[in-house]
Amino acid sequence: KLMAIMDSNTGKVVTTLPIGQGRDAAMFDPGTGLIFSSNGDGTVTVIHQESADKYTVVENPKTEEGARTMAVDLKTHKIFFPVGKRGPAPPATAEDPNPRGAVEPGSFHVLILGL
Repeated sequence: KLMAIMDSNTGKVVTTLPIGQGRDAAMFDPGTGLIFSSNGDGTVTVIHQESADKYTVVENPKTEEGARTMAVDLKTHKIFFPVGKRGPAPPATAEDPNPRGAVEPGSFHVLILGL
């Protein structure tokens, strides 16, 4: 539930900020100075880079539970989240201790978020 932001030249952690649970992807839009963390809990954390050493959480808009994968269009500044409704998860096993249910047929769609 934390994002660490590092200085790529020194490897030093600049800051850590709270994000949603189940993070899958993180992206930076240099045109807006926004960093996005897509979270499996149905949120996307939006962080603004105010300077090389200062970052703030702007908002945590709702997406949908499981909308973790994302892509950012650097021209339109829109975020795309492919997602589908999942059925019940099968029982956990030693090989797969956190199984997810299969995507239900016909439920796949793409969420588009513009900030």
